[in-house]
Amino acid sequence: MTLSLLQQQLINEWQKGFPLTSSPYAQLAKELGSSETEVLAALKELEQADILSRLGAVFDHKKAGASTLAALMVPEEDLEYVAAIVNKFEQVNHNYAREHDYNLWFVVTAADDFTLQRVLTRIEQLTGLEVLVLPMEKAFHIDLSFQIDFDSKQPLARVS
Repeated sequence: MTLSLLQQQLINEWQKGFPLTSSPYAQLAKELGSSETEVLAALKELEQADILSRLGAVFDHKKAGASTLAALMVPEEDLEYVAAIVNKFEQVNHNYAREHDYNLWFVVTAADDFTLQRVLTRIEQLTGLEVLVLPMEKAFHIDLSFQIDFDSKQPLARVS
């Protein structure tokens, strides 16, 4: 997929500092010399092309409720099926496959510890697999923004 200049700008310039206004896409459009409709269409195309998987805030989970990293030991042939079950929970921020006995890892965030435990229990019920809960022991700040070199001939990486 060839990305438009607008799509490239959205990827590189708005991984941080996203406008916190009642009309953030209109604000982006104004700053990029575009229209809100064009910005929304560009983002939708990026999502449909599986280049953009998530657009949302990153926040201190302890101030928002309860969360944990969790993992499942999934038979390889069932990985996509189980991942789809996990993805159905709105409390799951993301999940990813790993090369490990526990090969499906995911983050769950909920309003409180009780709700968090209910979600984990429900995932166990639906998958028939025991969830390994990996609570955070120490917080680290990781800058997860990436500057993409669109002039490079390398394939475009997925941006989350």
